[in-house]
Amino acid sequence: MSYNLDLFNQVLFKSDMDTIQEYNSVIKHCQDLFIKKTKDYGTAWRIMRLSSITDQIYIKAQRIRTLEVKKVSKVGEGVIDEYIGIINYCIMAMIQIDLGEDGEENLDSSFVNQKYTEKVTETRDLMLAKNHDYGEAWRDMRVSSMTDLILMKIHRVKQIEDNDGQTIVSEGIHANYQDMLNYAVFALIKLGLAQQ
Repeated sequence: MSYNLDLFNQVLFKSDMDTIQEYNSVIKHCQDLFIKKTKDYGTAWRIMRLSSITDQIYIKAQRIRTLEVKKVSKVGEGVIDEYIGIINYCIMAMIQIDLGEDGEENLDSSFVNQKYTEKVTETRDLMLAKNHDYGEAWRDMRVSSMTDLILMKIHRVKQIEDNDGQTIVSEGIHANYQDMLNYAVFALIKLGLAQQ
């Protein structure tokens, strides 16, 4: 049996292009909201320690899980808003790692936008590398599984934080924030945000 590798590579390339376009569409929505909030509130989040940001991500992921189980929201915001929040808190965390918790609290919105784009680019590149190796397996996953994976990553980050950021053989905090961000983007793609 022979395989047409050119056709296979064309299908893979088209799939990658679809994923990149959908990913970028979701991120544009999240980044626009993030920058608008930065203009409204400044960078008040700079006062937060990484552990506090991790807890905010946990609250959002746990609320998503509760809504997935109960199927009813009493506060009005749904899972899409919470996934957007997870993405933006992951970006905050990665910026905090870069700048340090004790650095300048008031950052210019253009600088924040630049850092946001930088963190997204690094994280999207990681996603593309993993997507190549895993063959877009995320497309066949349930959104609820992505929620559970985000919660698992949060527990890993909390454990690493409790160990003063030290790991023996595992990836560090930054990589876990990247994975959470990517799972949240995948969930939003599956929930249709990329088409809006």
